[in-house]
Amino acid sequence: MTSSSMRSGDLSQIPCTPVNEGGRVPPGCIVTSQRWKGSELVKTLKGRLKVVIEDNLGVIDFHPSNEAGVIYVSETDLVAGSNFKQKIAKLRKANSLRGIVIAELTPVSNQYYGELQKFVILELGLRLLFVSSQAEAANLLIQMVNEEHKPHANPFLVKRRKQPIDAVVLTLVQLIPNVGPVKAKHLLQKFGSIRGISNASEEAIAEVVGKSKASNIRSFFLHKTSLFANQPPSVT
Repeated sequence: MTSSSMRSGDLSQIPCTPVNEGGRVPPGCIVTSQRWKGSELVKTLKGRLKVVIEDNLGVIDFHPSNEAGVIYVSETDLVAGSNFKQKIAKLRKANSLRGIVIAELTPVSNQYYGELQKFVILELGLRLLFVSSQAEAANLLIQMVNEEHKPHANPFLVKRRKQPIDAVVLTLVQLIPNVGPVKAKHLLQKFGSIRGISNASEEAIAEVVGKSKASNIRSFFLHKTSLFANQPPSVT
């Protein structure tokens, strides 16, 4: 299926991928960019899911649901330093879309792990997952599709368990100037994620770390956001 309503790179249209009436991604389906047609990854997906190929998904590689968009960064992308950063920055601007980055972590690309982690998680506040191969990535995407469409239990009958703070995310928060381990932990407990911190108001942050540090934190994230404000609009 080809979307005539979606222009390449137009992220505002991505949550309405027209794979069926109503613009929803049906249960058991995944929408895939044309660039992955014939790949090992898609061949693996086809054994477990219905794969819908779209040729105008812009920067997005996969839609496990119409609320989630996935960009895949291959070993070659990492080593060559191609335009994947621009693509990920564009994904970050799609406020109505939950952005996820999957990257190949291999002996060759391992040296770029730290830099990519800081860029995706700390600077952009997106979710980053590492895989060792396209086959492993396919299994991860299958899990996402199954989870996205899983019937949820009655929230009034199930108590939510408090999620432990990821040690890697905690370390990354401490890269913000003048934020130590204690303040970093309190910020994550309050706002849930780095993206939550970056979207919080200065007043809300001040309730956790004080007015002076709150001003520094807001300045830090505003500066990082401005780095990607003028990216070329033609990245696909």
